[in-house]
Amino acid sequence: MPWQEGILRRQAARESSARTYARALPIVPVRARGMTIEGADGRRYLDCLSGAGTLALGHNHPVVLEAIRKVLDSGAPLHVLDLATPVKDAFITELFRTLPAGLADHARVQFCGPAGTDAVEAAFKLVRTATGRDGLLAFTGAYHGMTSGALEASGNAPDVRVARLPYPQDYRCPFGVGGDRGAELAARWTESVLTDPKSGVPHPAGMILEPVQGEGGVIPAPDAWLRRMRQLTADHSVPLIVDEVQTGVGRTGAFWAVEHSGVTPDVMVLSKAIGGSLPLAVVVYHEDLDVWEPGAHAGTFRGNQLAMAAGTATLAHVRENGLADRAHRLGDRMLTELRRLRTDFTCVGDVRGRGLMIGVELVDPSGEPTPKQHPQPTENPTPADRTYEPLPPAPELAAAVQRECLRRGLIVELGGRHNSVVRLLPPLTITDEQATAVLDRLTDAVQTAARTHTQTRLRP
Repeated sequence: MPWQEGILRRQAARESSARTYARALPIVPVRARGMTIEGADGRRYLDCLSGAGTLALGHNHPVVLEAIRKVLDSGAPLHVLDLATPVKDAFITELFRTLPAGLADHARVQFCGPAGTDAVEAAFKLVRTATGRDGLLAFTGAYHGMTSGALEASGNAPDVRVARLPYPQDYRCPFGVGGDRGAELAARWTESVLTDPKSGVPHPAGMILEPVQGEGGVIPAPDAWLRRMRQLTADHSVPLIVDEVQTGVGRTGAFWAVEHSGVTPDVMVLSKAIGGSLPLAVVVYHEDLDVWEPGAHAGTFRGNQLAMAAGTATLAHVRENGLADRAHRLGDRMLTELRRLRTDFTCVGDVRGRGLMIGVELVDPSGEPTPKQHPQPTENPTPADRTYEPLPPAPELAAAVQRECLRRGLIVELGGRHNSVVRLLPPLTITDEQATAVLDRLTDAVQTAARTHTQTRLRP
């Protein structure tokens, strides 16, 4: 439609060249409900981006709309800085009801700026104030936001003021072994940094990690490794900060991703889904760290009443309807189906994820070794399984798959170290029928892109 094309042209002419999603997804959404977005041209899309994980209940869920309308109709103030309100009280009560065991009874909450990166900055300031130390430990492949402090702890940091540690993974294990052995080596590296007086890393103020790296390529942390990080940080009096901005509110098959490992962190950074689609971010932390002076951290928009109301409704709906358990079951089914792509296509290097946080890594199969040298990846590789090097990433192929998905009415995101991972973040309300449609469209897109853009072949 001409007017839709005009909107896209004006966006390209007037908006910053830093815009991202609009480049790969040249659509103009005008209506949305649940998992479905309708563009100005009348086309409908299944949305597996979900506001980068923000829309736990999908677009315009009735319980979210009702919560927002209730606040609007009540005449309550919409902007209150950090004053106490019934809306805020209800939000905190529901949030604390969901927190991991061991934290809720000793927790404090800090409302900060409205984005996850604001909460990360606040968490860094918190642990630095509480410990009197300055340095931080973070992990390769991490993503914690776009403000300066958060970027320093992310995988593409422009400097090295934050010490970087290896994050365990199987397909591209930094030690070339993967599995339990790779995770053990990563843990030993971290232990040596904390215990070796000549490591070159001063005693840090905190460690920050993601239970599942999202932008890093959908890489779940092994539960045993995460428990080891908890033990090491506790032994050395280093506060453990867990970034649950994208993994929280049922996304990975548990309400909070750390619950898979039974870990209770000292600090949790929360945003995205906790606002029920509206901007909201908080830091939840153990009361022993609460040494801030009044005004030590603030933010003009920390009292977003509509977001708190929408967030309360979202948290309660996920909890009361067992949507985390459903994400676990449906995610397992989708991963099982998608792993057939790895079996069928040489350009699919790995399929991984947890719950409804799923990644498909595209690779360049042109120089693939013989099948004997390149065995099929196993669920839990041992050193004996890893007799090969992972194939080179294929970002152009991944972009082609994303385009083919869009042509089929499926919105997906890309991520990973080289932007070669197709990411799925569907809402927790996705139906079985919608899940089947997503799998069918993605499979068809991979087949078409592989045939058109590579020399890939079906595996024998």
